[in-house]
Amino acid sequence: MVKRSAGVSVFVEGGGRGDSSTIECRKAFSRLIERAGFQGRMPNVVACGSRGRAFDYFQQACKEGTRDSLLLVDSEGPVAQGSPWEHVRRRQGDGWERPAGATDDDLHLMVECMEAWIVADRQVLRGHYNQALRENALPGRSNPEEVPKVDLYDALERATRLAGGYRKGKDAFKLLEAVDPTVLRASCLWARRFFDELDRRSVSLPAPR
Repeated sequence: MVKRSAGVSVFVEGGGRGDSSTIECRKAFSRLIERAGFQGRMPNVVACGSRGRAFDYFQQACKEGTRDSLLLVDSEGPVAQGSPWEHVRRRQGDGWERPAGATDDDLHLMVECMEAWIVADRQVLRGHYNQALRENALPGRSNPEEVPKVDLYDALERATRLAGGYRKGKDAFKLLEAVDPTVLRASCLWARRFFDELDRRSVSLPAPR
């Protein structure tokens, strides 16, 4: 049984299209975090569905005094502001105000979307799509967080066309679960920031007697 770190919850955007999708989302992020070195001190991963619902859950946790809570959502666009809270406050469609007591360390972004974390690990894509993957259609940049969301989706669609195309509901969480956290840390600065903050907050729980 995986032991969980006391008091740390991660409210993540994803799932929400039925019980199976929520389970797959929670499993994928939990597995990724576990493989990033958090075995024995796992946070409670809450798959919230939409980004708005994830923010609502995080706000409620803040109101209830659950200080060890992190919010993990797509940025949905380039992050021009130094503060992630300033980004979501200014972003059209969000307009989120930072909850009382929350800090920049509580908000984490997948830039510009979760697919950036998937594209970071080409070996996972090769293993999933095998000979059907047209790898030369994928973005050539070493940092996938610099690739606009629309370009990431287009590249994934072109690269996987021979396999029927990239299907977010079917493929995303299976791929994310298999991503190598070491590769992700090296390629994605925002992913590294998330893991580093989680590492700072997480503590090992004593083994049951």
